[in-house]
Amino acid sequence: MKEEKLFKPMPGYLAIIIILLLIGLPVWAIVTYQMIWTIIFIVLAVFGLPGITVVNPNESKVLVLFGAYKGTIKENGFWWTNPFFVKKNISLRARNLDSDPIKVNDKLGNPIMIGVVMVWRVKDTYKAAFDVDDYTMFVDIQNEAAIRKLAGRYPYDNLEDENAHLTLRSSSEEVNTMLEQEITERLEIAGIEVMEARINYLAYAKEIAGAMLKRQQASAIVAARTKIVEGAVGMVEMALNELSKKKIIELDEEKEAAMVSNLMVVLTSDKDISPVVNTGTLYQ
Repeated sequence: MKEEKLFKPMPGYLAIIIILLLIGLPVWAIVTYQMIWTIIFIVLAVFGLPGITVVNPNESKVLVLFGAYKGTIKENGFWWTNPFFVKKNISLRARNLDSDPIKVNDKLGNPIMIGVVMVWRVKDTYKAAFDVDDYTMFVDIQNEAAIRKLAGRYPYDNLEDENAHLTLRSSSEEVNTMLEQEITERLEIAGIEVMEARINYLAYAKEIAGAMLKRQQASAIVAARTKIVEGAVGMVEMALNELSKKKIIELDEEKEAAMVSNLMVVLTSDKDISPVVNTGTLYQ
């Protein structure tokens, strides 16, 4: 497999001076009636002009001579090369790819919408120019393929798979690292360097978004109520222990059960409780 090689061209300013001389010499040849030299100088000047090329910063010129790769000019400046060279411009600047969210299935088969932002640039101009047909389109297609493969490895969250250590929603750093590695491996064939790749959009598909939102809300409510009940049980236990320890009141099993029931209702209710004052005896 061929690899990129750097080409050192001739300085363009020197070539311009030579071409100007070749254009000026025909004047002398005409004056001295040297027509054959006039034709030769003009042909050489016209022949040399196409060899002039300019390489801007963070750009390159891939040079091909009659189907053979001769090298790449990466040094910016004003140059002259063989006029028969075919020059292909390839930018070396960093580029952003902000992909539109696409619908994929996660590990559990749930349809989700996922989008990626990626920063990339051409590292090997030979591979970018000759190993793929269109390297920009190649980046787009392989980016989508990497997203689909990554989404199929992990669940969206751990609501359905409680044993899942990595999820798309909660393990962002690990998932982004895996995504960057996957895209890097796919784009290596095109000589592309992936500088960064991250998920910038993640959501359930609209057909299940409502149901999943209700499920998340229900899970949150259950978790909150569990904490409330645990706290209420501890408070009731503490209250009974303190009453018994300080001998404020003696309660039989029936009254103790009633007191526990009332305290639990007060402590776990999601609405304000209206107290009822008992003006009689404890057993009335």
